[in-house]
Amino acid sequence: MSSPTKEQILDALRVVQDPDLHRDIVALGFVQDLAACDGVVKFRLELTTPACPVKEQLKEQARAAVAALPGIRQVTVELSAKVRSSLPPGNIIGGDVRNVIAVTSGKGGVGKSTVAVNLAVALSLTGARVGLLDADVYGPNVPVMMGLTGKPGGSGKKMQPLIAHGVKTISVGSLIEDGQPVMWRGPMLHRALEQFLRDVEWGELDYLIVDMPPGTGDAQLSLAQLVPLTGVVVVTMPQEVSLTDVRRAIGMAKAVKVEILGVIENMSGPVFGEGGGLRTAETFGVPYFGSLPLTPEVRRSGDLGVPVVIAEPESSIAEAFRNLAGQIAARISTRQAATLPVLEV
Repeated sequence: MSSPTKEQILDALRVVQDPDLHRDIVALGFVQDLAACDGVVKFRLELTTPACPVKEQLKEQARAAVAALPGIRQVTVELSAKVRSSLPPGNIIGGDVRNVIAVTSGKGGVGKSTVAVNLAVALSLTGARVGLLDADVYGPNVPVMMGLTGKPGGSGKKMQPLIAHGVKTISVGSLIEDGQPVMWRGPMLHRALEQFLRDVEWGELDYLIVDMPPGTGDAQLSLAQLVPLTGVVVVTMPQEVSLTDVRRAIGMAKAVKVEILGVIENMSGPVFGEGGGLRTAETFGVPYFGSLPLTPEVRRSGDLGVPVVIAEPESSIAEAFRNLAGQIAARISTRQAATLPVLEV
């Protein structure tokens, strides 16, 4: 029995569809380095993100589709990923940063920094190149949560970000002494954000996560003006007192023409209730990524400077963070050709 040709193998692979992009993996250009000889087939699936939540499913479907062909004795499928950029060339960011994701909320105390830290580390654990910019200058908690000590180094006019848990990180908390207040007016905050974007040597990043301060003020406007955001992830608690402010944050993002990637409900459970995040997402017609329960593991790991996705990887809360990271990466992948406008004032 003769072995299938490359064309026949590609035809077989057309039955495998990416569930988010709704096209087959051949049309999407995922099939790379296809080689076939005497019934032995090898190829690589180059996905749009290493955090693809269905990558193992796609790999097995592709393997099975080829293995079902007459004359096939062995099929080897490798996985790789190439994250595409949503940023236009010539933006101000120092390095090759492909996507900028703001994690925001309408008010403080909702666990926004905890979510930003664990999402950044969860994405990094998949093999993605990730940076974390702590823009919450009035409450810079990221260094503590990431276990960072010392100050960023310098190389010429560029700052070198600190690295922890595989994530490049910059924070005003690493630049000031413990207990020193940050008393900046709007123009100073704008300048600080500009420096963190332009004057930090970020290098090559698939995702830059920006932990925003709470509210809908100067920092949010400045970031929208400085760089075309890939999108915003909104963090809320379930109860109405949090949701009122979160609705303002969603309204502001819409006003400055920044896409809402989705809503995350944090601290869900008997203490603060549940379901408010879903209702808010449905009201505004934006995706709902899911909920995170209120657990002692998150508090404990944050105090220790080891995010829960690393400190307790087998826990249900770590799995929830990994799931959210995969959903966010998949959401961005569906927008791979989109170009978002800068805020026009």
